[in-house]
Amino acid sequence: MKKFFAVVLAVAALIVPVFASGASETADNVIKVGATPDPHAAILSQIVDQLAAEGYTLEIVEFTDYVTPNEALASGELDANYFQHLPYLESACAERGYDLVSAAGIHIEPLALYSEKYSSISEIPDGATFGIPNDPTNEGRALLLLQTAGLIKLADDAGLEAVPADIVENPHNFKFTEIEAASLPRILPDVDAAVINGNYAIPAGLIATRDGLIVEGAESPYVNVVAVRAGDENSPKIQALVNALFSDTVKEYVAERYPNGEVILVD
Repeated sequence: MKKFFAVVLAVAALIVPVFASGASETADNVIKVGATPDPHAAILSQIVDQLAAEGYTLEIVEFTDYVTPNEALASGELDANYFQHLPYLESACAERGYDLVSAAGIHIEPLALYSEKYSSISEIPDGATFGIPNDPTNEGRALLLLQTAGLIKLADDAGLEAVPADIVENPHNFKFTEIEAASLPRILPDVDAAVINGNYAIPAGLIATRDGLIVEGAESPYVNVVAVRAGDENSPKIQALVNALFSDTVKEYVAERYPNGEVILVD
């Protein structure tokens, strides 16, 4: 009996490394990417077959907020995420201590001011209420957009993370309600106007160049990136992911799916 158990243990010792090796090889061939649904997950879905032909399985994990995709990436649950612009990534790393970096900038989604009550900014009355994102970088981005239209003026040192307290001139006595970015399309009927990010505006049927009262210019520094853990940016599977996102397949899809400039690919 002792000899039998000894043989079983010996066989088990041989089997474990084989399975461990097989698991490692599988993990190397799987690219697990977190993304918000539209346009990020929609764009990623276009390159599943292309990556499969290169020997990679692309797994797309959808998120509906801006916080958990970076948490999941930092904890190792994801290989990459694709949902955020570079200033937001840098802010999240500074605030949370993440060691995440951009593997590549992919596209820009113009930010815009929308309203269901008014068709131009000249119609917006004094004392109107604006909904703006409540996360640091997008809040500042929204206020900078309003400043470009001359609706407010920010302190010279406000920077990209401006908040309503940094407004030094507000001639129309506008009020600002800070709302989670994902909720802004839903509360649009309840405010006079709202500044909404592209990846939440698009699923709500809002097109910046058609519906926006003010639209961010193409010179925007808010490029959406593929984020990874530091040190992974040059790994073969991340490079395969990035190269696929720059492929003609993606260019053709974006041109057809977002013909009004809702998504602008980086050259």
